Amino acid sequence: MPAARQAVELSIGGMTCASCAARIEKKLNKLDGVTATVNFATEKASVAFPGSLSPADLIEVVERTGYTAALPAPPPEPEPGAGAAGPPAGGGETAALRQRLGISLLLAVPVVVLAMVPAWQFRDWQWLSLTLAAPVAVWGAWPFHRAALVNARHGAATMDTLISVGVTASFAWSLYALFFGAAGQAGMRMGFTLLAGHAGAGASAIYLDAAAGVTVLILLGRYFEARAKRRSGAALRALAELGAKDAAVLREGREVRVPVAQLAVGEEFVVRPGEKIAVDGVVTSGASAVDASMLTGEPVPVEVTTGDAVTGGCVNTYGRLVVRAVRVGADTELARITRLVEQAQAGKAPVQRLADRISAVFVPVVIVIALATLAAWLATGHGPAAAFTAAVAVLIIACPCAMGLATPTAILVGTGRGAQLGILIKGPEVLESTRKIDTIVLDKTGTITAGKMSLAGAAAAPGEDVFEVLRLAGAAEDGSAHPIAAAIAAGARHRLGAGLPGAGLPRAEDFASYQGLGVTAVVDGHAVAVGRAGWLTGQWAQPVPRPLAERAAQAEAAGQTAVFAAWDGAVRGVLIVADTIKPTSAEAIARLRAMGLRPVLLTGDNERAARAVAAQVGIEEVIAGVLPEGKATAVKELQAAGRVVAMAGDGVNDAAALAQADLGLAMGTGADAAIEASDLTLVRGDLRAAGDAIGLSRRTLATIKDNLFWAFAYNAAAIPLAALGFLSPLIAGAAMAFSSVFVVTNSLRLRRFQPART
Repeated sequence: MPAARQAVELSIGGMTCASCAARIEKKLNKLDGVTATVNFATEKASVAFPGSLSPADLIEVVERTGYTAALPAPPPEPEPGAGAAGPPAGGGETAALRQRLGISLLLAVPVVVLAMVPAWQFRDWQWLSLTLAAPVAVWGAWPFHRAALVNARHGAATMDTLISVGVTASFAWSLYALFFGAAGQAGMRMGFTLLAGHAGAGASAIYLDAAAGVTVLILLGRYFEARAKRRSGAALRALAELGAKDAAVLREGREVRVPVAQLAVGEEFVVRPGEKIAVDGVVTSGASAVDASMLTGEPVPVEVTTGDAVTGGCVNTYGRLVVRAVRVGADTELARITRLVEQAQAGKAPVQRLADRISAVFVPVVIVIALATLAAWLATGHGPAAAFTAAVAVLIIACPCAMGLATPTAILVGTGRGAQLGILIKGPEVLESTRKIDTIVLDKTGTITAGKMSLAGAAAAPGEDVFEVLRLAGAAEDGSAHPIAAAIAAGARHRLGAGLPGAGLPRAEDFASYQGLGVTAVVDGHAVAVGRAGWLTGQWAQPVPRPLAERAAQAEAAGQTAVFAAWDGAVRGVLIVADTIKPTSAEAIARLRAMGLRPVLLTGDNERAARAVAAQVGIEEVIAGVLPEGKATAVKELQAAGRVVAMAGDGVNDAAALAQADLGLAMGTGADAAIEASDLTLVRGDLRAAGDAIGLSRRTLATIKDNLFWAFAYNAAAIPLAALGFLSPLIAGAAMAFSSVFVVTNSLRLRRFQPART
């Protein structure tokens, strides 16, 4: 048998542009059975590999390529009661960059000022410029030189190659002009003093200001880039820091405060007002309101009491709660959300892969263009100084850093903002899907309605006892997990308890469930069947008595659901189950319509009940009476008709339809199977989040396209201008740095995305 595949995420060091990421990705993917994606913005590599390899093998490949790689270090264990420990990730690197920038800036400013203001030039000023510029061109630009050398050893060229060659050429030319520029006219015998005097006369032939100024400008761009990239990942770091650090666990009747990592499933812990709930669990004692805004984006606290589920990371507002742990560690909702966001940020949208391919070949092409520029200027009779200036300007201005940052920074910010709003985007390819959607199919129960069914009424056939209908039907339905069955069982138990002291539901035997149709069981010796009228009368009973049919018709006209109960071959009663429409559903449908989407209600309910609900929320197109396995088929039929379909649902029976749809949206209050099959997860059970999710995804995609347009347009316009001599190397460096900062700051605008509300 082939070895099982594994997956790992590596932290990559030493990348300076998208070309670096493309090289690492290419090297990893050359390994048999390896599928790797390297993200320049997050500095992470997501790698799937066969069992015949190990993470150490992958790290070795990355290091042979000239970069560093390591498995992510586990977070340090905090002291009980302490907050997150240590400085923010990436802080040391940013501080080192800031120090290099500060020293280089102090040295470079006099060099640039002396070169650009002739009135301030004094005798032998060039030698002061050389003294100040040398540390900048060598030490200040060392990160670029080092990266260029590493890549050169591997036969590759990146953005750093362009910068290093440009700075080195400017500095080397200046050294030549200062020390040897007069040799042809006066000879070396004139000595150092005369050489200095000649250099002063030919000051236009030195480029110390370009060597120092370009270095500072690009370091400045890198620094702003690093800060902006860190801000773009702030939402993910905030998610990681949401969890509680410790918990007051009840052990042997005493409270013992332990780190959350030591909390086990089944243990009970105390949550006092103002404290975070340690892990996912169920309230066993107490009542309070829980602030879940950090997960759902909804500011209103939710009331909880005994038996209610609570999520780790949420804040208890006023009451004392005792919670039994249900999910701990990596299984908690917060951990799952964090993983989904990380996976989305590590992936690549199709449009980004195009930019990566262009960046990979861009640098060699630019070097050829720079050499061609130099040759063309010399061939047209221009002097070496002018030719050299144009060639260096081409090298400096063409750095493709903006192209490499255009997509990943927008994805970082967009997915992070989504997490803050309770919207989880599974991967960047989802963004492309949202642009094309023209139809959204909506499940009824749990999506448009609250999904909390309740028994609204019951009626017995002539000559039958309604309490007997409740008793036998409730017992049969008690074995099913379906929401309607649970509502009937709970309602029957409540009514029997209220009407007949000491009464309850008898035990059911030989239980069988028929998906989407009903259930059968033997209760007190009776063969009981509860379900749809057509299914009952076709297999288990005689036709429905007229009074029961009329009662069912009235209920369905009001948007309720009628379920019939039969035993011993006859339909004996009807049970009316009702669900309430969520107060925000109509607003959500109106928002989806305003976005150009056509809403369709898809439900297993009968046509009359479905249309009653649809009319209340503003949906015109209804597909009713669909069995669970038919939901995916209904989506396929819409797709076959030429529609691009999004599907929103929350149940296990929606999973196939969510997977079939061009875009699947799972309500986070629903089943895990639905969430796994979807592309977007709406953490809160509010349908308005569907519009928010599509709106944010479309805005993120638009930002990516804006970034790529400006990145490509910048290079398309700037390279010819530089080649024609309209841009000096200094101006080229400033323009290049500005383009990268512009792309990142444009992406940061996504942080201001706000949900539309009426």
